[in-house]
Amino acid sequence: MVNTPTAPRRKATAMSQKTWGGRFTGGTDARVEQFTESISIDRRLYRHDVIASQAHARMLAEVGLLTADEAEQIAATLDEIAGEIEAGKMEYSVSLEDIHTHIERALIERLGDLGRKLHTGRSRNDQVVTDVKLWVRDAIDELDGLLADLQWAFVESAERERDVILPGYTHLQRAQPVLAAHYFLTYVEKFQRDRERLADCRKRVNVLPLGAAALAGSSLPIDRESVRKKLGFDAVARNSLDVSSDRDFLLEFVFDLSVIAVHLSGWAEEWVIWSTTEFNFLDLPDGFCTGSSIMPHKKNPDVLELTRGKAGRVIGALQQLLVLVKGLPLAYNRDLQEDKAAVFDAFDTVAGCLAVAAPLVRQTRLRRDVIAARIEDGFLDATTLMESLIVRGVPMRSAHEAVGRLVRRCEERRCRLADLPAEVFEEVAPGVGGQLVGKLGVEKAVHAFQSVGSTAPEQVAGQVEFWKKVLA
Repeated sequence: MVNTPTAPRRKATAMSQKTWGGRFTGGTDARVEQFTESISIDRRLYRHDVIASQAHARMLAEVGLLTADEAEQIAATLDEIAGEIEAGKMEYSVSLEDIHTHIERALIERLGDLGRKLHTGRSRNDQVVTDVKLWVRDAIDELDGLLADLQWAFVESAERERDVILPGYTHLQRAQPVLAAHYFLTYVEKFQRDRERLADCRKRVNVLPLGAAALAGSSLPIDRESVRKKLGFDAVARNSLDVSSDRDFLLEFVFDLSVIAVHLSGWAEEWVIWSTTEFNFLDLPDGFCTGSSIMPHKKNPDVLELTRGKAGRVIGALQQLLVLVKGLPLAYNRDLQEDKAAVFDAFDTVAGCLAVAAPLVRQTRLRRDVIAARIEDGFLDATTLMESLIVRGVPMRSAHEAVGRLVRRCEERRCRLADLPAEVFEEVAPGVGGQLVGKLGVEKAVHAFQSVGSTAPEQVAGQVEFWKKVLA
């Protein structure tokens, strides 16, 4: 899980010590401290800051800038500080700006000069981006698990409803019949692409920034490769100047979140429509709906509606980040402090949507009787009829026109294609039309499909088994 500590308790009087200050003769204006603080946002990075600092301390011991005993004292004390944060005992102050300074100040209060040695060979610039990358890495792993669970929920629905035939739509008009299992597996495919995008993003996240220092590196004999191994990064960032200004990985991460949100929104929109009296395809679970304060009969799909609405929030976070980094000069600029609010909110929003989506899918049932009662409406077998004519030697465009004329006859007679007499088929498609009588209808149309990836029953059965193996 991506950890978020409890809400901070404010001190009556703020601490005045800074990580900088030798060059300054006066204190910071209280209004500036309030304006520039980020502790209200970045305190959720505390665990990642501790982990990175412990790796850094042990590396300093390996290169002789600390003793092994000093490094372990620092590491143990950092664990104590993390425990206090988890217990809600850390007192936060805007004068200390961010979580990194709070942890370092707590370390110095306990260890004195030894605590002051921890920041050797690093800057807050590379420290911050390292912590954020560690957090994003964990966030990606958490999202992958949530997406996999949602995929399973759709696969379970596909198995449960595999014998149901649904009307497939284009332009929200009935188009062709599809198996319900085929429909559910559509979302499994979408969320698989989301998982693959996140996995690809993780490759670029998993490059170690620490050791780039402020922008030019360090003259101290630090060992970045040692830190890389300790923190489980795949590589070390090659260019120190690039490190502190690079937020590409956040843009990519929030883009991926935006696509997930769009997929969730599209699914939610469809199920909102399908749950209406006009469609009545779905029986949504009561536990995921709400009622009306004035209309006692209402059962509103609020979870789906909020899922649809929250997509705009995530897309807005992406736009916010793009505007934030647009035109920034190298290397670090304080503007970048504003990145975390957008990233954290986008993640929280998507993770929250995914957490309710899987149980909602598992508990929703198709209204089989309602669907079956109208499944033959809308000429869902028209395209299959056209292809039957093609198989019998009728050119595609001629077959298309012929079936269109048959549909017009049905509309005039207020009947279905299967209800037309043989002579009408022969009139429209001489020599072959009569051969089609008795071969129409939605179920026959579904079984007529042959192409790989289609809604043919054998194809869909194979897809279900494929996903069960992939997700196992």
